[in-house]
Amino acid sequence: SLTCSKLPLALINYNLPTNNTTKMKFAAAATVAFAASANAFAPATTGNRATQLNAMKDDFAKVGAAALAGAAIFGATLPAQAITKSELNQLSYLQVKGTGLANRCSEVIGEDTITPKAGSRLVDLCIEPKAWAVEEEIGKAGKTEKKFVNSKVMTRQTYTLEGIEGSIKVDGGNIVFVEEEGIDYAPTTVQLPGGERVPFLFTVKELVAKGNGGSFKPGFQMGGDFSVPSYRTGLFLDPKGRGGTTGYDMAVALPGLQSGEEGDAELFKENNKTFDVGQGRIEMEVNKVNAEESEIGGVFVASQPGDTDMGSKVPKKILTKGIFYAKIQ
Repeated sequence: SLTCSKLPLALINYNLPTNNTTKMKFAAAATVAFAASANAFAPATTGNRATQLNAMKDDFAKVGAAALAGAAIFGATLPAQAITKSELNQLSYLQVKGTGLANRCSEVIGEDTITPKAGSRLVDLCIEPKAWAVEEEIGKAGKTEKKFVNSKVMTRQTYTLEGIEGSIKVDGGNIVFVEEEGIDYAPTTVQLPGGERVPFLFTVKELVAKGNGGSFKPGFQMGGDFSVPSYRTGLFLDPKGRGGTTGYDMAVALPGLQSGEEGDAELFKENNKTFDVGQGRIEMEVNKVNAEESEIGGVFVASQPGDTDMGSKVPKKILTKGIFYAKIQ
């Protein structure tokens, strides 16, 4: 099934470095990143949304020690110095070029409270993954069980979602965010320890996130479901020249397998491309709020299906964790 169940917010202890001095030793930054990323897969603490978030605790427990080590490695990709939005805006194009800052979410400093007014919008939402895990079937002692395996991102510095915005409303005393537009998808590929590569469309399209309060403050949580479009579109042609809206109807080089009494039954899924739309879920927790700049920042954990190769493969389940930044307008 492409429907993903509700997630635990296993990122409550995920802390980012808040040192704003202009000089920082790389070794110290790597140590902070190691600790922060390892904490991201730590068991979730009890919160106001405990009932909603307990459904997938087992998923994160299955990641195991290997995932913790892998997550720590990926956490080391944090920049040596965290940077705020105001500091980033002061940099020129040439100062940002080649540094990786364009793929990073800004840091927020402060623990204030922001209560959105009627007509408020959540803008400049940035979602940056820090670690990935893929569900795999592991065989042991003649038995097969599903476990999450840490994976390595193969995509270059283009996997962060940026500039997302949408409306904010209060329903029953709780904040509800409805995503409307922005760079809300990023084709991404991760690699398993065995070398298999798993492509997926990292996205939060059509996200409707419901919160557990009427104000943004440290500890505020919100989450909801979103749509996951197909990794490839109808104009894509596979190596045999077959596509969803164009190309050949069958593999021209294999006519014998696609004629006769059974027709193309053996290659039906490969010949008949489909645009599959799945469903994912994301949970977010705010841990920093700057009322003066109307900024919020925190951590997230998301689950979504991977690529189906236009209907010919069963999608793998992918867990993503990282940080986010947004402004209240």
